[in-house]
Amino acid sequence: MFDAAPPYPYPESAGADEAPAPHALLAPVLGLLGSWRGRGQGGYPTLDQDFAYAQEVTFSHDGRPFLRYEARAWLLDADGTPLRPSARESGWWRLQPDGRVEALITQPTGIAEIAVGRATGTAVDLSTHEVALTPTAKEVNATRRQYTLTDDGTLTFVHDLAAVGQPLQHHLSAQLRRTAPAG
Repeated sequence: MFDAAPPYPYPESAGADEAPAPHALLAPVLGLLGSWRGRGQGGYPTLDQDFAYAQEVTFSHDGRPFLRYEARAWLLDADGTPLRPSARESGWWRLQPDGRVEALITQPTGIAEIAVGRATGTAVDLSTHEVALTPTAKEVNATRRQYTLTDDGTLTFVHDLAAVGQPLQHHLSAQLRRTAPAG
């Protein structure tokens, strides 16, 4: 007879005031906890035209010194109507003393990134340390991701990309607003 597994005993938290208590090393990124949603613009020299997109980003923790990260995006038409799913990625941000961040980010398109950077309390700046590609993934050589919390509560996201023979340059930017914290 099969017995169902008991409920997972260690819930995740997307808010600084929810159980479990955040690890002390998470202090520089506590403002990111929760889900964020908004719109942005993207483009790249290898694309025929620039595009509008919507994005949702979620940061949570389980009491240890790292964040669970998940982001998904979908393309929008000129009226803001969703056209189709676009980018999706997930991973972990490992916080170190003095605000250093080591991020592991994977995409279903066969790209795995290791990025390093710093968190200051209002901004996180991550740059590529290493990129691994599956045999059929598109060529990606480097990225830079910046997440900035503004005074009005907006999370600004900027993503630079070096891919398919192009140098590191602007690819995406979005303005996100916090939605109800996931719990």
